[in-house]
Amino acid sequence: MTSNVQKYGLLALKILAGLAFLAAGLAKLAGAEMMVGTFDAVGVGQWFRYVTGAIEVGAAIVLFIPGIQAFGAALLTVTMVGATLAHIVVLGTDTMLPAIVLGLITAVITYAHRDQLPIIGATSDA
Repeated sequence: MTSNVQKYGLLALKILAGLAFLAAGLAKLAGAEMMVGTFDAVGVGQWFRYVTGAIEVGAAIVLFIPGIQAFGAALLTVTMVGATLAHIVVLGTDTMLPAIVLGLITAVITYAHRDQLPIIGATSDA
């Protein structure tokens, strides 16, 4: 029972994150007024909106590719850490909850697929 709960719970988290990041990424790439305004307020330029949108769309897709889901989830987690920091430093903390929640969801997905990540500094005696 626990195995099915974990399996389908993880799938539900991937679907939720995938849809959220696909929508947000496409909105950034399409130049939605709110996204343009947000990146203007951050002050790093609209090129960064395109980069962030491409990362979100690409990584959302990677969440469903066997063997590399951890990489997509980790990339999204790092992206949400950056978004949270942007809220704290520039945008204001009253709107950072979605970034925190999505960051936690993608961190859980990364952890669930941690066996896909290389061990840094590991050596092979084979």
